[in-house]
Formats: sequence, C-alpha cells, structure tokens
Amino acid sequence: MADRSKPILYGADYSVYVRIARMTLEEKGVGYNLVPVDVFAEGGPPDWYLERHPFARIPAFEHDGFRLFETGAITRYVDEAFQGPSLQPADARRRAVMNQIIGLVDAYAYRAMVWDVAVERLEGNPPDEKRIVAGLGVARTTLTVLSDLKMPGDWLLGDMVSLADLHLAPVIGYFLNVEEGRDLLATVPAIAQWWDTVSIRSSFVGTTRAS
Repeated sequence: MADRSKPILYGADYSVYVRIARMTLEEKGVGYNLVPVDVFAEGGPPDWYLERHPFARIPAFEHDGFRLFETGAITRYVDEAFQGPSLQPADARRRAVMNQIIGLVDAYAYRAMVWDVAVERLEGNPPDEKRIVAGLGVARTTLTVLSDLKMPGDWLLGDMVSLADLHLAPVIGYFLNVEEGRDLLATVPAIAQWWDTVSIRSSFVGTTRAS
C-alpha cells in the first residue's frame, strides 16, 4: 500500500517528463510514490486521472492534498517546498538562463529529439525520413545554442546542478537511443562532456527505466 505521507507522482517510467520530476525528487532526497498512469493505454488514462490532469498528460503530482500538473511547476515546487540542495540559483540572471534553457527544451528540443528523431526512427513503420531530417536540423540548432548558453564548469549553469540539467538530461538520454543522436551530440563537445557527467549522476542512473 502506498505511503500517503509521501508526495505522489502520477505517470509512467517511459516518460521523459515523468523522469524529469523523478530526478528532481531524487536530487532533493524526497521519498515519493510513483503511481502508474499510461496515457497510451487503449482508451487513454483512467477517468479518475482527469481530475488530476484535465489534459490527460503526465506527470501529475500531489503533496498533502495539494495538486499540480505541468512538469515545470512540479519541479519548482519540489525545489522550494522541501529541504535539500537548492536547484535554482539565487542570482536573477543565472535563474533567467536556467528558465530559458527549460523553455528551450520544452519548445524545441523535446519534440525534435524525442518524437521527430528517436521515436520516428525506432517505431516508424517505415520511418518518415523527411521528418527525421527536419528534426535533426532543429536538434543541431538546439545543441549549438545550449553550448553557447552553458557556463564554465560541469553543469549548464557552471558549478551547480540546476533544474535546467534535470530538464535536459532525460531528453538527451532518449535522443541517444538512435545513431543519429549519438553522432550529432559528438559534434558539440561542451554538451557531450556535460552528458558524460550528468549520465552517471545517481538521480539519472536511479531513474533509468527497467528493461
């Protein structure tokens, strides 16, 4: 039986955005219950889930009767509501860069890298090569911009792990499931080096989907 004193995260372990939320909880050292919700199940998610996410997407979140949906809202709440290392810089400009990176991932990287390239290559029957080429074009621009935005140091903001790293890592991880993704990342050394660091982080390794 789930421990209702812990935050509840609703979603599926295959989801990039559920993983972002899980990584944030792991970084803060917060125990949580993951309640499976499969939005791709026949007939869609169960009716009760629409009370938690009216658009039937994942994840959704609940803590002590307080409900949220949208990953960015969930991760910022987790960072601010629980003790543990801060995942948002105090400096307004660095925080703005963090939010810019998160917005870039949501608006450009996720669709191009995950759906237009990785999912299309892995599950397209046959793959839409034009869609893949277009997705790789957006992915190339995205990686170049991320390289330009990255500050000196191990992490995107330099010396601290932030929500920007946690937002990007699952997307890059999915992108690297295909050869085109691996080849493209290798052409952007700053982000490739960042990936080598974040991919062995315990919050990333611990949320890897079981095969």
